[in-house]
Amino acid sequence: MTFTTFFAQAQQPVLVSPQWLHEHQKDPDLVILYTGFVIKADFEREHIEGSRFLWPDWLAFNTPEGNMYPPDLKAATKVMQDLGINHDSKIVICHKGTDLTIAARMFMTLEHFGLEGRVSFLNGGIEAWKRAGYPVTGAIISYKKGNFKPVLTNKLVDKNYVMQALKGQSSYVVDARMKRFYDGAPTGFPRDGHITGALSLPYPDMVDSLSQFKPTDKLQALFTPVLPDKEKITVVYCFIGQTACVDYLAGRALGYRMRVYDGSMQEWSRDETLPMEKTKK
Repeated sequence: MTFTTFFAQAQQPVLVSPQWLHEHQKDPDLVILYTGFVIKADFEREHIEGSRFLWPDWLAFNTPEGNMYPPDLKAATKVMQDLGINHDSKIVICHKGTDLTIAARMFMTLEHFGLEGRVSFLNGGIEAWKRAGYPVTGAIISYKKGNFKPVLTNKLVDKNYVMQALKGQSSYVVDARMKRFYDGAPTGFPRDGHITGALSLPYPDMVDSLSQFKPTDKLQALFTPVLPDKEKITVVYCFIGQTACVDYLAGRALGYRMRVYDGSMQEWSRDETLPMEKTKK
């Protein structure tokens, strides 16, 4: 693979339209991953031609210690190679209905494992595809095992990273939950409110009534008042590290340097040594 080819792949858009996917659907290196809160029977009944089924738990699973844990490199390698992902693959994430948040988590996880610039998100998912008049199928394709070898990047960060981000001047820390939880409404977690010093950028504001990301200019109008400097690293969090990925994806589409605090409030609220506050009335 030449440098020119790699550079072209690295410029793959973050958000793509149904038209874009239709135009690239037959590209030999394209991999469409259909994901969301769907079982395999749903996928087998209806999907975009050429899609492969990605069960979210393969890349973000729950344990007695917490939710949304990423696999280790060995397990991630098996998942990605079993999906037929190669070193030159271009990935498009497609979701069903309102499964936007878990699909966004899959997007972030693929970037975390070294696919930044080579994974796109079908804006509006399969419903947008059908509204555009493009066909779906129940046919299952066969494909060979891939050769992609994941590498860990710093897209997922821990509480120590967040603490350092709060102390410095080169990062933002952002709460992606709905504003009422940021302010201090009861959540059922040990402590309510937000990380002291965190900013509020609620994830539902990123999408419209059809679960599509808003146009770039509208997203930028939401980001700019809160995050005026794109050069700073933006660390987003939520309850368990899932809905924050909607902010992550929107930020990536706008050119921000995004990270996700994986422990999120599930971890932070349980550690009394970590600072929290409520919005003053």
